[in-house]
Amino acid sequence: MSLELWFTEEQTKNLRISCRVKEVLYHGRSKYQEIVVVDTYEYGRLMALDGAIQITEKDEFTYHEMMAHVPLHAHPFPRRVLVIGGGDGGTVREVVKHQDIGSIELVDIDEDVIRVSKEFFPTVSVGFSDKRVTVKVEDGVKYVSTKKDYYDIVIVDSTDPVDIAKVLFEVPFYRSIYEALREDGIFVAQTESPFCELDILREAYGNIKRVFESVWIYWGVMPTYPSGMWTYTIGSKKYDVSVPRRACSVETRYYNSDVHKAAFVLPPFVREWVGME
Repeated sequence: MSLELWFTEEQTKNLRISCRVKEVLYHGRSKYQEIVVVDTYEYGRLMALDGAIQITEKDEFTYHEMMAHVPLHAHPFPRRVLVIGGGDGGTVREVVKHQDIGSIELVDIDEDVIRVSKEFFPTVSVGFSDKRVTVKVEDGVKYVSTKKDYYDIVIVDSTDPVDIAKVLFEVPFYRSIYEALREDGIFVAQTESPFCELDILREAYGNIKRVFESVWIYWGVMPTYPSGMWTYTIGSKKYDVSVPRRACSVETRYYNSDVHKAAFVLPPFVREWVGME
């Protein structure tokens, strides 16, 4: 008789995704959440927080490239970037590819996520070693509220809006980000799947519209996230971010200028379901 080990995420109360596991590499609990790292047959190494898949070696680039390169190419001259969440380092890895950026701050509340990623996902966390990067183990909500007219880009690479991450989808947080951005600043956040978490997407889009002058939803593929179709909501103080202002000059596997433009073309059902004008 052969025994098989599977990792299963309950993506909604009616939907699960499972990956067959070669080996359990890490299982522990930080002050905030359960952290699991397993090596899977289909997606390579996988990290989950409180049972929810955060990254896998095989597909993480699709998410991190769209989180980072869309806002960075929509801004003509970004110099200061703040990443809130994203303790695995994938978004930072993409940001440091832009040599003209002078300072990159990552603020994540859970130092164990950062430590585990450095140990088990070196190709994801590699950006932490860049001399322009400062890592702060702090509450991102409190941290950004202390900044005024400072950042060109703010990226919120959050987990799902439960427990400690719930406030990262609320109006006061978005207002603090608005105030922390310079007069032509850009903000982006992951906003879940229209198929599986439509209420979250609607609420986030509506809340961001209450704060920012111009707001768009764009989308991309993320196979191990619920439904595989993932959205990002972006707010801009000045620029039309749906068209890149600079050509892509960094090495990517998913993002390019054509993908940037296409990502803002929403299928009619998304516009209808979200209630966009």
